[in-house]
Amino acid sequence: MGRAFQNRKESMAKTAAAKTKVYSKYGREIYVCAKQGGVDPNGNLSLRGLIERAKKDQVPSHVIDKALDKASGAGGEDFEPARYEGFGPGNAMVIVECLTDNPNRTIGDVRTCFNKSKGKLGTPGSVSHMFDHCAILAFEGSDEEAVLEALMEADVDVTDIENEDGHITVFAPHTEYAKAKQALIDAFGELDFEVDEIQFLPQGTTPVEGDDVAQFEKLLDMLNDVDDVQNVYHSAELP
Repeated sequence: MGRAFQNRKESMAKTAAAKTKVYSKYGREIYVCAKQGGVDPNGNLSLRGLIERAKKDQVPSHVIDKALDKASGAGGEDFEPARYEGFGPGNAMVIVECLTDNPNRTIGDVRTCFNKSKGKLGTPGSVSHMFDHCAILAFEGSDEEAVLEALMEADVDVTDIENEDGHITVFAPHTEYAKAKQALIDAFGELDFEVDEIQFLPQGTTPVEGDDVAQFEKLLDMLNDVDDVQNVYHSAELP
């Protein structure tokens, strides 16, 4: 599978406004995750991984605590996941994951991003079949065999394991995320996961060249500015 997950462009928070957007997106995702699976990170591994990731991205504790407090109360905001698919400049495939309380507003905002960057929003399923929906867990280690044995003993359906430069990366179907993470913790104790996410990995990449490069970067920047957008995955191979 290679280090395809690195193909995803990470947004850098260069200004206070950008940081606020990062905090807002984490707060919304933590709120929804806690609402769905419970506010106790020890009993909700998805939430636990999300909080750990937020802390690594320097999200303040008060942002995390506020989201958990909101999730533990009655009522609250009614966010729901939404996923949009399309083609960006250079015909690269794009998947946009959102959390929204107004789907009509969100799809309009996402469509505008595609239209203004010479892309095209597609129908559900138009590109997702060309991506693998994977759980990815990466941590320091070198004993690939021991990791594979621990996962097999826990009956985890492993897609791939990489051992490179003192780091182990485990790829598994997204439905195996909690089981895979728990199996690793049970076998090796508390691990400092460098990557602890569920992502869409492209099965192949699409070279983007010439004028399309700036247009594709414009698309990514515009999508990142949409409050409802949580994650963007793509097949573009940028120079």
